[in-house]
Amino acid sequence: QVRLVESGGGLVPPGGSLRLSCAASGRLFTINTMGWYRQFPGKDREVVATVSTSGSINYADSVKGRFTISRDNAKNTWSLEMNSLKPEDTAVYFCYAQTVVSIEGRMPHWGQGTQVSVSS
Repeated sequence: QVRLVESGGGLVPPGGSLRLSCAASGRLFTINTMGWYRQFPGKDREVVATVSTSGSINYADSVKGRFTISRDNAKNTWSLEMNSLKPEDTAVYFCYAQTVVSIEGRMPHWGQGTQVSVSS
């Protein structure tokens, strides 16, 4: 099992910055992808950014050039640096990890979620 604990989030004005961090514990050797999702009210969760253990990074088009995902393998943490925040970035952000459970089996794991609000 993998446990994810998030920190960061809060209220910032448009154009501001925030940093989210995620700390993982448990069967860390089974993680092959880590990242961040967000959820708008009444909507499904959507991917924001992911990074694989091989170093491959992907961003949602809506955050490219503004958000940066990074990881610290030694500390088993990853972060999302969010710059030039817009009101439409307001959502609950979830830390995410995918583990390998079998040759073809994958399992998602989620943090508790943290509110990011962008408003003047």
